[in-house]
Amino acid sequence: MKVVQAEDVERKRGLEHRGGTFYARTLVQGTQGTPGNFKLSLSESGHDHSGPRHRHNFDQFRFMVKGSSSFDRDGVLKEGMLGYFPEGVHYGPQTNPSDTFLIVLQFGGASGSGYLLPSEVKAGTEELKKFGEFRDGVFYRQSGEGKKQVDGFQAVWEHVHGRAMEYPKPRYDAPVFMDPASFDWVSIGDGVQEKLLGTFTERRCEGGLLKLEAGASHRVSGRGLWVVLDGAGSTSRQALRQYTAVHLEKDEETVLEASAAMILLHYGLPDLSGISSAQHLPAAAAE
Repeated sequence: MKVVQAEDVERKRGLEHRGGTFYARTLVQGTQGTPGNFKLSLSESGHDHSGPRHRHNFDQFRFMVKGSSSFDRDGVLKEGMLGYFPEGVHYGPQTNPSDTFLIVLQFGGASGSGYLLPSEVKAGTEELKKFGEFRDGVFYRQSGEGKKQVDGFQAVWEHVHGRAMEYPKPRYDAPVFMDPASFDWVSIGDGVQEKLLGTFTERRCEGGLLKLEAGASHRVSGRGLWVVLDGAGSTSRQALRQYTAVHLEKDEETVLEASAAMILLHYGLPDLSGISSAQHLPAAAAE
């Protein structure tokens, strides 16, 4: 088990291959080079942040804490909403009507394509700048071998891996936007309620909300992440406060205890049993 306090994590500039202002705190990350690699981050983007219509070969969840993002034909992710962006599915272009603050999980999906860590992506981005420039989320090549104009994320991935990007076959037609305000709380224990917002793919990744009344406790288990949105408590004698992240692996469990009414965001990571890193190469990171 891992418990991470947001204030203990450095805020860093990122996404240089996209347009506009972007900062993030990486709270938890997985194991490099494995299909189940992931990154959980607190992400801040300015109203000048943008991205072209594109797709990824990994899955991602975005929970909008503050602000909103427009994805053109795919709709608007508003404050308090959860968005699921499946691997292989196009979305955008993205613009921000306002500054945004999100809790983002990017992770290797059901195809087994994996996920690269931000440090590897940053290195690839810097190397590509020797051959061209990133502008408005697109890489424009001025020298060297390769496509003259390509999505920035794809350009980095292809540079890192030395081969053409192959996207997984889409399992969905579009991103899925969920509004928790339209869901009811369901009692799952004494003083404990849940909003299960969605479970996706045959590998069962999921997103939802968990609410504990003051004095209540709840045992959680399985491969996933829990982030405190509001309230306070503890787990295994470690403090839980706003934006504390708890990470459990497949065979781990812990008890969440609320000293004040507490609401947590839950991201369930997919079960990728039977998929080996030797069969599937990892993919690159981009918001």
